[in-house]
Amino acid sequence: MALGAKIFKIQLQISDLNRPYYAEHGLTLARHPSETDERMMVRVLAFVLHAHERLNFTRGLCADEEPDLWQHDLTGTIELWIDVGLPDERRLRKACSRAKRVCLYLYGGRSAAIWWQRHGDVLKRFSNLQVVDLCFEPAALTHLVTRSMSLQCTLQDGEIWLNAADLSCPIALKILQTVR
Repeated sequence: MALGAKIFKIQLQISDLNRPYYAEHGLTLARHPSETDERMMVRVLAFVLHAHERLNFTRGLCADEEPDLWQHDLTGTIELWIDVGLPDERRLRKACSRAKRVCLYLYGGRSAAIWWQRHGDVLKRFSNLQVVDLCFEPAALTHLVTRSMSLQCTLQDGEIWLNAADLSCPIALKILQTVR
């Protein structure tokens, strides 16, 4: 028998001093049985970094042809395609041909650095691709996870501070490639 997805409710307050963007979002996330708490929280961080009324979570790991998040314009064109993790180069090539802008968020410390060393030169040819390495302590991020979360996020100058109750997790953004 297959295991079902776990549902998480998130009340999210975003203070993005870079854009400026200040808003509250009520999110409902389904976490696939094979997805870790860390990966789910990285998806939330990706939402925080691009928060917009048309930005949506997709079916995620269940759908190979969809990113983790995406944003469509009013005509249905994909404006923004967001993936997290260490995807295959062919997946990114396909995403760059389908979307106006693609953002990839790497995480995992040393494994992300090795992945970038292997694929970075090939990915530089995509002018609509941004690659960001998220630097954080995995245990600090996963300690924030509960089935019902209330998170406060502050973004400023390449850093994110994610807070829940008396717990805090600082995240540094290391830009590896920007959109040209």
